Amino acid sequence: MGDDFIEITSHETVWRFEREFLESNWVCLYGNGCKGILAEPAADLDQGCCSLGAHFGDGPAGEQEAMTVAAYASVLDPDQWQYHEVAHADGGVIDVFEDAARSHTRVMDGACIFLNRPGFPGGAGCALHLAALAADESPTEWKPSVCWQLPLRIDWQDLGDRFELATVRRWTRTDWGDHGRTMAWCCTERSEGGEAYSGTAPVIDSLRDSLIALAGDDVYVELRRRLAD
Repeated sequence: MGDDFIEITSHETVWRFEREFLESNWVCLYGNGCKGILAEPAADLDQGCCSLGAHFGDGPAGEQEAMTVAAYASVLDPDQWQYHEVAHADGGVIDVFEDAARSHTRVMDGACIFLNRPGFPGGAGCALHLAALAADESPTEWKPSVCWQLPLRIDWQDLGDRFELATVRRWTRTDWGDHGRTMAWCCTERSEGGEAYSGTAPVIDSLRDSLIALAGDDVYVELRRRLAD
């Protein structure tokens, strides 16, 4: 494996973490010059990576995640969520999905329905994220997994004998598929400006909640120990 990845086995999962990214000073630039993921730089829109809405996973796990997000959305107040009235327009029944299969959040005015725009009194940014913080809870419990996992990505591989390999690495431009070819910027790639590598803490600290949500407390503690060696 070399030194590029740190490997930790926990139960039936072999975790592999990209060492360089965890040791880097990457920081999310949302609201601080993030150019977004449109075809042209659009820092003034403050959309970050929310322009396309959020996709849920396939199968039962994706269905459960969609139900969880809808449940949290139902407790949001109008002063917390700019599109509260739009989501409740259909006879009071909340509607935050783009399709009948509930595989994707609705896109309103060019971005995810949960994204409060600049100038909204309740605060710009993801309404679910802001409400979770206000409730003193982790946004990883409230938001779609694809949202709180970014900029981390997990590649899963079946190893047989009930074991699976989970490679945790930074999200790259190619992970966006065809859309990635035309994006103005992808924040995790140093070759395209690298503005996001300007934080004051390493990713192992700044993305602690996300890493624990992904792999659990025990794996996180061991990961920190390995990085300190």
